[in-house]
Amino acid sequence: MPDYSSLKTKFGEHCRFSEPAENFTTYRAGGCAEVLVKPADAEELLWLAGWCRANSAPLLVLGRGSNVLVSDKGLPGVTALTEKLSIIEVSGTAVTAQAGVLWDEVARLSAESGLAGFEKTSGIPGSVGGALRMNAGAFGQETFDRLVSIEAFNAAGETVKLLKKELSFGYRRAAGLDGLVLLSAVFKFERGDSAALIQDRSCVLAAREVKQPLDFPSAGSVFKRPPGDYASRLIDASGLKGRKIGGAEVSAKHAGFIINSGGATAAEIYALIGEVRAAVKEKTGVVLELEQILLGEF
Repeated sequence: MPDYSSLKTKFGEHCRFSEPAENFTTYRAGGCAEVLVKPADAEELLWLAGWCRANSAPLLVLGRGSNVLVSDKGLPGVTALTEKLSIIEVSGTAVTAQAGVLWDEVARLSAESGLAGFEKTSGIPGSVGGALRMNAGAFGQETFDRLVSIEAFNAAGETVKLLKKELSFGYRRAAGLDGLVLLSAVFKFERGDSAALIQDRSCVLAAREVKQPLDFPSAGSVFKRPPGDYASRLIDASGLKGRKIGGAEVSAKHAGFIINSGGATAAEIYALIGEVRAAVKEKTGVVLELEQILLGEF
């Protein structure tokens, strides 16, 4: 077993042992990360990845923990949070953002700068790195729409730059990123009227407030949208709104969300996901595909 004391020596208060997932995921549920580290910048993240390789320690890199469910059994090895990789810059019609930048900050800054293309993605929780991993989107706009390039480092610790054309992507998926630790991305926009874009952004945020259960912990949409339909409609039609297992509940406000209504375990959330999938398949014949990412052992 690796000796993690050297990580505590290097990272000090930014290295914690047995950190509960409720402290770093939006579900506020799940077991503990064996070691949780918050690197200050890309150099520290690269150093940490090298240390893990040299010491045969598992490494998981997370953004804001907004699209994941961590097992109650926890996460072995090192979990690195990218939140301190938070530099974002506007240059002409381009925006460069590090992987830990909040996605909503990209949407806000581009709209305020009169750059059109991400205003409808306002309010999406999570980081730039997470948005890239799953080609996050809303209301017809997606992360890859404006992507120019990604900077990352590979399993050997080499920094690589990938152009959009080198990556395969589609609805809530982005291939070619496995084995890479994302560092930053460049996006390019069309010029737009900042006042109109800010208004569009405000409308999207207001709609989210009305339609989504933002007052409870959740990880956003549980399932991908099935072709020609909506997961929330199918779940609602299957009579599952308000269905509970322990502290896990299908939101009565938006059936596409499972919320932690209080003290939910990851096992309860996972069980409810399974129950919803089974009921929707039986009622409608549609097999819902999970959008959220399961981490650890289920």
